[in-house]
Amino acid sequence: MTYGDGVDKTVPELKLRMEDPENGGDYVKLRGGSDEYDEEEEGSSRGCSLGSVTSVWFWVKLISLLACVGVLAFVIIKWIAPFLIEKVLIPFIKWVRSTFSIPVLGLLLFASVALFPTILLPSSPSMWMAGLTFGYVKGFLLIISAASIGVTLPFLIGHLFRHKMQEWLKKYPEKAAILRAAGEGTWFHQFQAVTLIRVSPFPYMIYNYCALATGVHYGPYILGSLVGMVPEIFVSIYTGIMLRTLAVASDVRHSLSALEIVVNVLGFCVTASATIVCTIYAKKKLSAMQTEEAETSSLNA
Repeated sequence: MTYGDGVDKTVPELKLRMEDPENGGDYVKLRGGSDEYDEEEEGSSRGCSLGSVTSVWFWVKLISLLACVGVLAFVIIKWIAPFLIEKVLIPFIKWVRSTFSIPVLGLLLFASVALFPTILLPSSPSMWMAGLTFGYVKGFLLIISAASIGVTLPFLIGHLFRHKMQEWLKKYPEKAAILRAAGEGTWFHQFQAVTLIRVSPFPYMIYNYCALATGVHYGPYILGSLVGMVPEIFVSIYTGIMLRTLAVASDVRHSLSALEIVVNVLGFCVTASATIVCTIYAKKKLSAMQTEEAETSSLNA
């Protein structure tokens, strides 16, 4: 049987410290190594306690944020939304329907979706109105056909300012890396890049004018633009249909049934979730393209 059997082999380290007799006498001080171990253990416990405090603080902030969002949503649903529906939305819908016929209204909505991006105005309200008036199928066909003109006009106009756009892109190389990535590679690569730019929160009205300066061809540009705008179009149409449902229910003083409420809530959640997922995916892919563009530029340099 050896000495170590059944005995803890952890032995405190003893450190010998000797002092010069001329400077205060000679004595020996023995210090166990367990002091250092205690200090390390104390430091680790401090780190654990600090991490636990940080985790608790994170949950406190998250719960507070959710509580604020819940209160805000309750206030909007309880007071603000009914007021806006009754005083603004319902009178506006009645005025539009009494002033314009359906064909004339469709022509006006088509013109606004086609021309507003050229003069840097948002066309989302027109898309809402198209969904409110024409529903999913007719509203989608109206919007997608008008949007094809809305992204083509700035592309053609940008040809007049191509050199100025290229100089502007050179001043901001990091921000312009994503746009340049859309103008390189094969036809499918350009189509994919344009689609991701449309889905991402990048300001699309600016890209309409800058696209030609990046060297992207019209074919992948127009197809990528239309495919990338599909999520936004469906969200806008759904918003218009929901506004129409709420307006009709408020106008006739008819409360929505439980099934209608569940369907509307689920539809909104699915639409919002799909939009968020597409946006996150597009941002990740664009970041990867931007990194590849930066690496390629550094190698060429």
